[in-house]
Amino acid sequence: MPSTLRALLCLGLCLSQRISAPKQTLPKPIIRAESTYMVPKEKQATLCCQGSYGAVEYQLHFEGSLFAVERPKPPERINGVKFHIPDMNSRKAGRYSCIYRVGELWSERSDLLDLVVTEMYDTPTLSVHPGPEVTSGEKVTFYCRLDTATSMFLLLKEGRSRDVQRSYGKVQAEFPMGPVTTAHRGSYRCFGSYNNYAWSFPSEPVKLLVTGDIENTSLAPTDPTFPDSWDTCLLTRETGLQKDLALWDHTAQNLLRMGLAFLVLVALVCLLVEDWLSRKRTREQASRASTWEGRRLNKHKDSEE
Repeated sequence: MPSTLRALLCLGLCLSQRISAPKQTLPKPIIRAESTYMVPKEKQATLCCQGSYGAVEYQLHFEGSLFAVERPKPPERINGVKFHIPDMNSRKAGRYSCIYRVGELWSERSDLLDLVVTEMYDTPTLSVHPGPEVTSGEKVTFYCRLDTATSMFLLLKEGRSRDVQRSYGKVQAEFPMGPVTTAHRGSYRCFGSYNNYAWSFPSEPVKLLVTGDIENTSLAPTDPTFPDSWDTCLLTRETGLQKDLALWDHTAQNLLRMGLAFLVLVALVCLLVEDWLSRKRTREQASRASTWEGRRLNKHKDSEE
């Protein structure tokens, strides 16, 4: 077999298998909490699982076990679903993840989302020393106090709820901060934590005002009236352009598969033709050799006579 033809056949077979072989898993989805991951007791929590257009099933897992299933209804093709968790309590607080399915293929598991229940038991008190009004460059310390049995305290800045500071103490914990700048301005609250996912009522807010260094606004906090950007569900419907792109991609893959299949078929036909010609040449050579041998034997007999 010519080396060029052999290489062409191997290339066609390898590409065909590479393209036609489906992926084992789909990309992992994104899981978010709508509005906030801190949900007051007995209120409803909403988790969003953002996957892929064309997904036929979404599963929500809690602490590694199946918790809920959602199936988008056709013909509404959206890139995710919402899971509603009513009557939030300590038994429903913990780590959540989600997966989705397109056809028979499942996605990877999403990252873990910590869902916290608040307004459990008592309310802590929050204070700041030396006071709520300081000059840029000074150091301040927040004090969170809760008389009920807890050992972990948490300090959060409104508008930055993911930036949780933790401290430990029997009835009170300290949160040193500084030297402060205008980026530290804003309202703060604290919680007592009975475990990682069950928090107390929030304290009354304490507003920290930092004067001086007014030109340094690049690190100024976001408006606390808006939720954290990563706590917003951004589910969208499939547009006509997305459908056209998906159809074009599917068509292009089919055409490429057909082209490779044709290439493999041509290579096989060439191999068969080459084999047939080779056998034909072998038979002709054998026939000529037999004829020549017969003539040689006849001449030898004639010379002996």
